[in-house]
This record gives sequence, structure tokens and C-alpha cells, in this order.
Amino acid sequence: MLKVAISAFLAILATSLISFPSLPKKPSFYHSLFLSDRVSDNSSAARHLQILTCRPHVAGTPANAEAASYVLSTLTASTVKSHVTSYDVLLTYPISRSLILTCPPPADPPETIFPLHQDIYENDPYADVADQVLPTFHGYAKSGTVAGPVVYANYGRVEDFEMLKSKGIDVKGNIVIARYGKIYRGDIVRNAYQAGAIGVVIFTDRKDYGGGGHRAKWFPEDKWMPPSGVQVGTVYAGAGDPTTPGWASTEGCERLSEEEVERGGDVPLIPSLPVSWADGETIMKSLGGDVADDDWQGIDDGPLYRVGPGPSVLNLTYHGEQKIATIENVIGVIEGAEEPDRYILLGNHRDAWTFGAVDPGSGTAALLEVAERFGKLQKKGWKPRRTIIFCNWDAEEYGLVGSTEWVEDNREMLALRAIAYLNVDSAVSGAGFHAASTPQLDQLLIEAAQQVQDPDNSSQSIYDSWVGASSSPLVERLGGGGSDYAAFVQHVGVPAANIFMGTGYPVYHSMYDDFVWMEKFGDPMFRRHVAVASIWGLMALRLADEEFLPFDYLSYASELQKSAKELQAQVSSKEVDLVALFKSIRDLQKAAENINIERKVKTLKL
Repeated sequence: MLKVAISAFLAILATSLISFPSLPKKPSFYHSLFLSDRVSDNSSAARHLQILTCRPHVAGTPANAEAASYVLSTLTASTVKSHVTSYDVLLTYPISRSLILTCPPPADPPETIFPLHQDIYENDPYADVADQVLPTFHGYAKSGTVAGPVVYANYGRVEDFEMLKSKGIDVKGNIVIARYGKIYRGDIVRNAYQAGAIGVVIFTDRKDYGGGGHRAKWFPEDKWMPPSGVQVGTVYAGAGDPTTPGWASTEGCERLSEEEVERGGDVPLIPSLPVSWADGETIMKSLGGDVADDDWQGIDDGPLYRVGPGPSVLNLTYHGEQKIATIENVIGVIEGAEEPDRYILLGNHRDAWTFGAVDPGSGTAALLEVAERFGKLQKKGWKPRRTIIFCNWDAEEYGLVGSTEWVEDNREMLALRAIAYLNVDSAVSGAGFHAASTPQLDQLLIEAAQQVQDPDNSSQSIYDSWVGASSSPLVERLGGGGSDYAAFVQHVGVPAANIFMGTGYPVYHSMYDDFVWMEKFGDPMFRRHVAVASIWGLMALRLADEEFLPFDYLSYASELQKSAKELQAQVSSKEVDLVALFKSIRDLQKAAENINIERKVKTLKL
């Protein structure tokens, strides 16, 4: 009888255990799982990048549409509900180009016709698709033919043109040659136009991109730009479709005419071409005039740089096609369980000027890595409190076109519902972590970096190496239009951050930005990709899951205080009263301190 009773008791106990589900796990459990080796996968990131870089995929081309399909299918396979949002936008493509240098006697040769071609290298795995790389050009460049003497303008900055003017060198009616490296290429063209130039040639100087002197090696032996390598890119000064400034390029929308676009001032009014450092040095050798200052010179064993004008003459021709092309943003959604109308957005662009291993393939691979990890968390029972949206943008390279059109199309919704936008463009180009954000995300960035192991030093966190390598503030401020965060910050005031590893890379925007370069020099083991994905995803998880948003407005108050002091110094000689401004900042600081205290108290009670 006793045995029967015990058996009955055990049966009841077993039934009760089955009928009562286990307690739901806290968000911190899933956050730790997200960072663990159980869900992260550097081989997956490498596989994604190899597929994404198999051929050039410029915005508006079938190859980039294929890349969009790959991103869509990968998100869907990760249990992320995904779709494509398309826009018809103005893009430009090269039709013909030529650059001819004519030198007076006794120059030999008297005429040089530049090939304007990037060479494949020995055993280049991309040789079969190299002919799919677009001819080197500037996006939205002005079509036309110009000829004139050449003037060297260093990096094409305003101060460089002022220096020429102070030396009595007139740019008017001449063609400017300038080097990449200090300012946006579109600003170089604009500054040259405002100085009176009729055309612009921009080259990648060996001093900055070629690895130095005659003993230097370049890709594929080393990371440096080969002699024929050319940095292409847009020269558009705006953001979004130039024909629809301020509104989305939806079907049947109103558009500006070509003349109206030009009057807007954001597209160049003189033709320009990018050239290699080999072609740039050939032009520099042909110049006469005064010897350029030391800080205008190239490498020590290179040609002596003079400023001109002439006596050589350049004949520059560029003809491009303006085309209304279809671009495709891929959008994926994991709906929030408790606050589905509050959005955390992660974004990266997909289009590239060539193969785009660093820019933007490393970022797209990291985005897909985050999505796959979130998919694994969902299978373990995780549901975000707030909605997470993955955004894979198109046509960023032309001028943040895809993201800007989407924000313009969804402005009211985003203004009401978006919590934060987390951007990654070129996720990895080397070692060393970097971040920029709006101030309320500073502390979240730091805390996320403290939880992720440094991929190059297993004995410390990314935060530790970040602190050790930084001589400036850890978290920098977001620039004006550097990447796809711009529309979120500037159009709808959404808090944003941008993260990456590495500081620039010599083959930027050339056909040598391929998987081979990444595997040899950018991230041989793809651990840096995993690290960026870990910080990116952890920030999103905390923003999506924590009951109290992990914003720190003390950083905002400090930033405002610093800016107010700078303003005070600028207006000190004028009768401007800033007392009310400083009082408002102090009030914000006090409120931020109270919020932080309240958050800590409530968090301890959870």
C-alpha cells in the first residue's frame, strides 16, 4: 500500500512539474547568451562577406539587386520578417572619359594619354569579373570637355586656395589637380569651382595611400594602394535623391528638372575625374612655376611638386548618363512583445563602388551576424520588449540616398516611435575600436565595449584597448553627413551611434577593396567582425529589452555646457546675455542626475 501511495505521489509531482512552465528568463540571460561562443560565428561572417563581394555591385544595377535578395533571404532564415522597399532615384553612370596631358618641347613624350584603368594583379581571383567594374569616375560629376594649364592645389581645402592666391597664382581658367586625404572630394571640386577653375583632377598621393618610398610594397603583397588604383566616389554635396530634396522619391512624385538641381548648388558645375597615384605623379612632374611648400610635397623620393600653372596643358573629358534607377532597401522586423510601437533600428548600406569588402561588405556581414544571433535567441524563447528593425540601405555611396528617401517616406512615424538608430558602415578595416554618437548614448557604448573581448588581445576588453589607444575623448560626435545616420539625426532628431574597427585603409573605394584584401590585412580571422557585431547587437538588445531606457543625459548636459562656453567666448565682445541658457543647462543636468538615481533604485527592485 505504501508503495502505491509513493508511486501516486511521484506521479502527481511529475504532472505538476510538467503543468507549471519554468519562469521566464531575464533579459540579461539572453544578453549574455548573445555574447557567448554558442551563438557567435566568425566563419559565418566570413561566408557572408565572400558571397557579398563576389562581383561589383553599384547601386541601381542587377548585381546589387542580387545582393539585396541575399540579404533578404538571410534575414528571413533568421526568423526576421523582411521585405524590400524600393525607390526610383536619380543616379549617374560613366559613358566616356579621357585625360590627355600635353607638354611643350623639349618634353618627352610631348603627349601622354592616360589609360584611366585599374590593373588586375597576378592570380587575381576577380580577374573574370574585373570587366564588370565601372570605369573610374565621380558620381554626379558634370559632363563636359575642358582644356587648360594645370595648377596644383594640395588637398583642395579653402586654405590651400587662399595660399595660392597669396602667392599671386590665379586658378581662374585653369584645371586644378589636388590630392585626396583631408576633405570630402565634393568639397575639393566646389572649392576649385569657386576659385575659378574649369575642371578638377584628384589623385591618391603615394605619400598618403601608396606606402611611402621606392621600397614600399602594395597590394596584394601589402595593404597599400597599387600604382593604378583609383579612389572613385560621389561629388554630390547633398543627401538623398537630388531631384526630390525634402520628400521621398515615390511613384509618380514631383521631381526637379536638371536645371533646377544645378541651381540648388549641391551638384558640381565643372567636370572632374579621379586618377591613380601613378597618373597623378606624371601630371605633377610636368608642372613648372614655384616649388610647393614642404607640407605640399609628396614622398621624399618622388617628384618635386611645383604649383604651376602649366606649362603643361590637360584636356579632360567626362560624359555621364543621368538615369532614374530603382534602388532597394531591405527592411527586417522583430516585433516587440510589450512596446511594439517603439523602434530600435540597426542600419548598414549594401551598395559598393566595386567589390566593397570593407566598404560596406564588412558592415553588411556584421548586420547579418547580429540577425542570425537574434534568430538563435528567439529559438531559446527571447522576445524583445520593443521592436527591432534591421535596415540594409541602397545607394549610400551616391549620397546617403536609400536611407534619406526611407526617412523622408516615414518621417512622422520615426519622429514619434524611433528610440535610437545604430549605424555601421565599414565595420572593419583593421585593429582599434572607434565610436561616435549623440551624447545620451555615450555610456551605453562604453558599457557595451566593456563586455566584449578585444579580438586582438584576449586578456582585455575592447574598452580597455580603446582607452589605452585614445588620446581624445573616447566617444566622438557624429559628423554632418558621413554615413546613413545623417537623416535620422538631422531630419527627425533620433539618437544615433556609429561604430567601427580600424582607421582608414589605403584601397578605399578602389577595385582592390576585395575579399583577398580583407582576409590578408583587414581581419584575417574575422574576429573583428564578430566583435563589432557583439557591441552593435548588445547595444540594440539593451535598448530593446530594458524597462528603463539606458540613456544618460548627463553626457548631453556636459556637451551643451561645453558648447555654451564656446559660444560665450565668441560673443564676449557683444552684448549677449547667456544667463538663461546656462541656467537651462544646469536644470537639465539636475534632472539627468535625478533620472539616473531613480533608474538605479527601480532597477535594484526588479
